[in-house]
Amino acid sequence: MWFKKTKPEIATDVVIVGSGAAGMAAALAAHQSRIKVVMLEKSPLVGGTTAVSGGVLWIPNNPHMKDVGVSDSREEALAYVRRLADGRSDDKLIETFLDTSLTMLKFIEDETPVKFAALSGYPDYHPEFPGGKPGGRSLDPGLFNTHELGEWKKKLRRSPIFGMTAMSVTEATEWGVFSKPNSLPFSLLGKRFSEGLVCYGGALAGGLLKALLDRKIEPQLGVAAQELIVDDGRVVGLKAMQGDIEITVSAKRGVILASGGFEWNQKLTAQFLGGQVTHPNSPPTNQGDGLKMAMAVGADLANMSEAWWCPSVVIPGEEYDGRPLYRGDFATRSMPHSILVNRKGRRFVNEAHNYNDMMKPFFHFDEVAYERPNLPAFLILDSNYVAKYALLTSLPGMKIPDWIPRADSLDALATQIGVDAAGLAATVARFNQFAERGIDEDFRRGESQYDHLYGDPEHKPNANLGTIAKAPFYGLQIHPGAIGTKGGPRTDEHARVLHVSGAPIPGLYAAGNVMAGVTGPGYPGAGSTIGAAMTFGYIAGMHAAQ
Repeated sequence: MWFKKTKPEIATDVVIVGSGAAGMAAALAAHQSRIKVVMLEKSPLVGGTTAVSGGVLWIPNNPHMKDVGVSDSREEALAYVRRLADGRSDDKLIETFLDTSLTMLKFIEDETPVKFAALSGYPDYHPEFPGGKPGGRSLDPGLFNTHELGEWKKKLRRSPIFGMTAMSVTEATEWGVFSKPNSLPFSLLGKRFSEGLVCYGGALAGGLLKALLDRKIEPQLGVAAQELIVDDGRVVGLKAMQGDIEITVSAKRGVILASGGFEWNQKLTAQFLGGQVTHPNSPPTNQGDGLKMAMAVGADLANMSEAWWCPSVVIPGEEYDGRPLYRGDFATRSMPHSILVNRKGRRFVNEAHNYNDMMKPFFHFDEVAYERPNLPAFLILDSNYVAKYALLTSLPGMKIPDWIPRADSLDALATQIGVDAAGLAATVARFNQFAERGIDEDFRRGESQYDHLYGDPEHKPNANLGTIAKAPFYGLQIHPGAIGTKGGPRTDEHARVLHVSGAPIPGLYAAGNVMAGVTGPGYPGAGSTIGAAMTFGYIAGMHAAQ
């Protein structure tokens, strides 16, 4: 144990709360000034939400874009992010992100084992908007060998879904992980696993952790920060708990909050999100600890009604960290031979749209009926789908689990899942006409280049549209989920937390999902979460060290 009952007080220069990408970037940046850094992590594992994510960074105008032949400019990126921010983010913060992210990227590649590659075929989430790009802005961290961590290998958080696979994002796209799941090189993946290789967020978190350990910065695990210590208006440290031991940590240069969002805290989600996130996709430790500590010292808040939304599916009995595991659905709803309907049997969204924005119609409120008509929602599939594509853990040719509702007719399926049968029949008939022509007249599914990313490129005439006609039919409930929340204390361009008066709170910084999101309600592209988190973590670490 790091803390002992005989030594409940620790003195340092900077203390960082959280061991995700934001916290690790902050620690590395602060250490550049050779100051003492302490990192606290509530869970027994390192990596936070980053480690269970795709591990991608969204960095506009990055130097790797030239490698894939995509041009970019600050002006294009600024116009694009402003459009998605919808007037709910400070332009100065957006510009700080765009400018400093390039400095952060160079710093990380120079100072850590992590090396990025531009994803040429991974478009922005709205590539058709002015300033949007067909690829290149999202950066893949590649693979990482966990044997380099020594005894810390077992302390690196793994994704419960893809933690045993090792394929880069580039490989996953080229291999057709969603459209041709049976063609994956399973022997190669098995070999890589035996060699200790990890991908996605595990690779990013692993590389950053290796850099910390090389600098003798060991995250202190199982230590939960609970209360900031303020002296004469300045944050000078915090109180934490390790088991039943209360610890006092003094920090001469500041406290950096990088503790993630509040999506697993039912009280906070009810207060700020209306209780709409019922199936979060992140580690259950994201309980809003940093948010509550910042609120207690008068921090101003922003973007509190927003999250990085993501539809979720549930496999009965699956757990993660002792809580139910909720899987984010990125592809099932996008493939041909599928539609998403509400309880009236009607479609209400472009199923292939990016996961953040396609979730927002789930929360539509009918002011007359005084209800949310699109909850619950169900994904309707036919046998053509299951014959070609993966359905959760079932590959084509495998038996579909008995718990997934199915029936030999749409009417019978509708009755089984509680959906209006007449409405479903009419919706499927109309959708099948769209699928045959390759044009979705209702929701424009398959028009955007982003839609095609999770479609079947070999399916014609539209990679995302296929008829629902072959029995048996299947109905899978889709739940409101989120990768994380994106509201929290407001910060300035130095990542300093702002008081409700508008002035910075001396000694207090925030980065990542604990801070008010720089992009407002928008999600510019894959890796927007981590790109901004690491940028403001880097800013916080550099400024605190000064």
